[in-house]
Amino acid sequence: MLGSDEVGAGAYFGPLTTAAVYISQDNLDWVRQLGVADSKTLTDHDMIKMAPKIIAHLPHHVVNLLPEKYNAIQPQNNVNQMKAISHNFALHKVLEKIAPQKPQAILIDQFALPQTYYKHLTNANQQPIVRENVYFTTKAEQYHLSVAAASILARYVELQTMKKLSAEVGITLPIGAGKAVDLVAAELLRQQVDLRQYAKLHFANTQKAQKLVK
Repeated sequence: MLGSDEVGAGAYFGPLTTAAVYISQDNLDWVRQLGVADSKTLTDHDMIKMAPKIIAHLPHHVVNLLPEKYNAIQPQNNVNQMKAISHNFALHKVLEKIAPQKPQAILIDQFALPQTYYKHLTNANQQPIVRENVYFTTKAEQYHLSVAAASILARYVELQTMKKLSAEVGITLPIGAGKAVDLVAAELLRQQVDLRQYAKLHFANTQKAQKLVK
């Protein structure tokens, strides 16, 4: 089974990160022994320990859309379009890596109706579009370990990126979109930091931070 999942869509700071992971029948026991499960039942510490082993052992691909790139393409592509493009690209890359082998099925953690997902890809002129044996379900990480592994890998890359961006700007960037985020964004604006490098500007947090500065 080949599975894909993404993180970061609801977070103001940091990237939109999408991962795809292939688990063959031969690797299923290894993955179970590793402790891969629904990422919501695992701590960040658990995932940071597991992800390098997933990277070393399983065919995978990660699309890590950093804020600067995200902000450049967001006016033409809403977040679901960006997710669709990222999932499709990551899945295609893994299929290339495992060829001529083919997965029995491909499972995508559903964020849009299948027809809407494919419409996003067609409108974005994505080629090739992965369609064969593709299935969609919400909470897909609970249904197959390939999506759970993809979720762990995406979270790991997101955390590594947040650490790097925080070091770069000299302040810990919180994950999420709550009040703590507004306060940090306001502080960065006071320091005349270009938020395009660190945040998803179309979020309401941008206006909230600007009001706090005024």
